[in-house]
Amino acid sequence: MKCVHTILALSMICIAGCNCTGNSLACSFVKASTSSTTGTAAGIWSGTDSESGLQLTGLINANGQADFIRSDGVQFVGTAQVTGTTLDIALDGYTQYDYQFSDGSTFGTGTFSGTFDSGSTISGSLQFTTEDTTTISSSWSLTFASLYNTASSLGTVSGTYTDHLAAVSDGLDPLSGSSVTISSSGVLYAQGSTDGCVANGTVTVTNASYDLYQVSYTLGDCSGSYAALDGVPFTGMAELNTNESPDQIIIAVTGEGTTGAYYGIVSDLSTS
Repeated sequence: MKCVHTILALSMICIAGCNCTGNSLACSFVKASTSSTTGTAAGIWSGTDSESGLQLTGLINANGQADFIRSDGVQFVGTAQVTGTTLDIALDGYTQYDYQFSDGSTFGTGTFSGTFDSGSTISGSLQFTTEDTTTISSSWSLTFASLYNTASSLGTVSGTYTDHLAAVSDGLDPLSGSSVTISSSGVLYAQGSTDGCVANGTVTVTNASYDLYQVSYTLGDCSGSYAALDGVPFTGMAELNTNESPDQIIIAVTGEGTTGAYYGIVSDLSTS
């Protein structure tokens, strides 16, 4: 009993004042309670989805926000939970607008469970179920892209872009054909799309040391098959690749309409 009291006393002393940089038993108790973090899995990741055979790009920012984008525009979105080298993510899955999963549904939920080596690799398995109860199991193996370590700023991302839809092989992009302007203060405006859609929103810097941005916008004036997107608020992330010529930015967002419908949009922009 005396030993237990001693351990508790040491723990309280450490919590109150010490920085726990040593190897004391009391410090180990404090470390154990704070071992979960989402920062170390952050990065831009590239790999393959085994179930579809399609390319997979993973975006995880310093806050743990995660978006895994398949090359057909399907997005798996959630918040990364890290314990040691274990990575767990509860995911919502969105198809690209006007595209469906094999059973005709456009939304679903699932989990990714795996391991990671910070700044190197992620590997694990996806268990996913569509709204129409089709089960999808897949293995993901991704490698870290050094592009993530490029500094970000509104000055760097500002410019005029053209949406050419090269990143999405299925579905529709309401920004297709539009001129997309990002100002030096982060204001996003798009007009001139083939479907009449106009986008108003913002781009913000998540962490100036890394190449991921937050994006939000709302669509208006959409016509025809795009009319359902009018007034829908979209949020997500973007990555800027200045190694491409011209510069390229991928914007991946998701949103929910007033009728409860879920929508995903991946836009591939390049500088004009």
